[in-house]
Amino acid sequence: MFADSSSGSLIPPPWAATGGLRPPSRVSAGPPGVRLAGLPRPALAKLLTEECVEFVVDLSREFDPRRRELLARRGWFRDRLRSGERPGFLPETAEVRSASWQVAAPPPDLIDRRVEITGPPDRKMVINALNSGASVYMADFEDAHAPTWSGTLEGQRNLYDAVRRQISFQAPGGRRYRLRRHTATLMMRPRGWHLEERHLVVDGAPVSASLFDFGVFAYLNARELVDRGSGPYVYLPKLEDHREAILWNDVFGFSERRLRLPPASVRATVLIETLPAAFQMDEILWALHERSVGLNCGRWDYIFSFLKQLRDDPSAVLPDRSRLSMEAPFLDRYARLLIATCHRRGAHALGGMAAEIPIRGDPDTSAAAIARVTADKEREVRLGHDGTWVAHPALVAVARQVFDRGMPTPNQIDAPPPGRPVDPAGLFEIPPGEISDAGVRANVRVALRYLESWLSGVGCVPIDHRMEDAATVEIARSQLWQWVRHGATTTEGTAITETVVRELLRSEHASRVAELRRADGSAANCDRARAILQEVVTAPDLVEFLTARAYPELMDAP
Repeated sequence: MFADSSSGSLIPPPWAATGGLRPPSRVSAGPPGVRLAGLPRPALAKLLTEECVEFVVDLSREFDPRRRELLARRGWFRDRLRSGERPGFLPETAEVRSASWQVAAPPPDLIDRRVEITGPPDRKMVINALNSGASVYMADFEDAHAPTWSGTLEGQRNLYDAVRRQISFQAPGGRRYRLRRHTATLMMRPRGWHLEERHLVVDGAPVSASLFDFGVFAYLNARELVDRGSGPYVYLPKLEDHREAILWNDVFGFSERRLRLPPASVRATVLIETLPAAFQMDEILWALHERSVGLNCGRWDYIFSFLKQLRDDPSAVLPDRSRLSMEAPFLDRYARLLIATCHRRGAHALGGMAAEIPIRGDPDTSAAAIARVTADKEREVRLGHDGTWVAHPALVAVARQVFDRGMPTPNQIDAPPPGRPVDPAGLFEIPPGEISDAGVRANVRVALRYLESWLSGVGCVPIDHRMEDAATVEIARSQLWQWVRHGATTTEGTAITETVVRELLRSEHASRVAELRRADGSAANCDRARAILQEVVTAPDLVEFLTARAYPELMDAP
């Protein structure tokens, strides 16, 4: 048993929550206290049945109070940074880190994860990703998904059909898409603990988006997946504390009992994409233990978290986003620590996303993008990663070739870690680099165009030959805030002020509106995106999550 640093209580071993020691909550009788918005399409009624909604409601009543308590705890890491301290590993959980233990062996279909493709749960994307030749497809209800009500439910329907291999799609030109015989292993990523699903209200409060996404997916598909020799496999985003992983573990145990699944049917990979979580990797693996199948370097959200946690430190101003490669000291140390931690515990260490995309009709630009992806994946396999992420089906073969050359075995879990142990101080090392006029404008352009698309119901957008999602845009708008807040100056001598950012927003907005008018499109979402970005970039304090701020604006989207 290990001490809980917040209260002095003890952290139970992770299997305690799944061994039937605490009975599940009583099932709520009838609909009192529950309000569900109408279904956008009658066909979705067969999925979001009364029984399915009841399961999500029971998850909410059992676990939402703890979720809210844990969210209220967030901020302790930043508070220490503001006091001049550089937090490190938790002394209260030293026994977890020093003890000799390993997570459970992965299931057969997650032993080799050398290439994973991620993307939104759109019907065509689901088919193409499963057919792409990747080892795993992560259907993303978070960063690559704009959570309109219809889009979220359609995504669940698409996964329901894919699990049963009954999914197909006919493009406007007549081309029909179907699943091939051999497909990638399916995983799904629910939205983070901080987000809510406002279309289902339980006892006067919106339900947790995490519990909604996972609950619907598990209720509809968990038994079917187990019967087909797989399981309900999930990626967990944006955790800031191992207690948040314990909460997920309890959710999984509750779900297994209620859905009559074998123990530890749910298997989870955690994205280490916040600075506080980087110091609790052992504890997070321990919290999920028999359900854990690894950690992933969520590099873009990690940069965003670094900016957010160190927002008050003028010495932590970062250079142009384009200069923040994984060779930057604080990112390199983080990746090495993740690999060493995972392999010591018998878990997969997954590399990060390649955001570049090949460009049809432009062979030179496409070749340059593929060269950057190849170099990035070669670095990852040399470091010891057991697999990597790509965002485009055309990059699956590129990444696979690199990992096939550098990793002839299914994974590198048993290989000794290269290099010396990571000094925690290295996780705070600021990289050198410049801020340019072009870099400031690029952040404004990407943030504006992405948010416009997100408000229109599209959460994964190619912009300037890169696949942008919510994580990359969080970096862009946070850097703008940081540069304004700390009076940064570009190499060309431009002082980055509110006035400068407002003018760039005006210019980029005018350019985008002209494009939309030429295409007879509406500029309403572009106007809203400009207003939201101007608000968050000039706010007195850094807004925690752009998607949470913009979500109310999405409510009227189709």
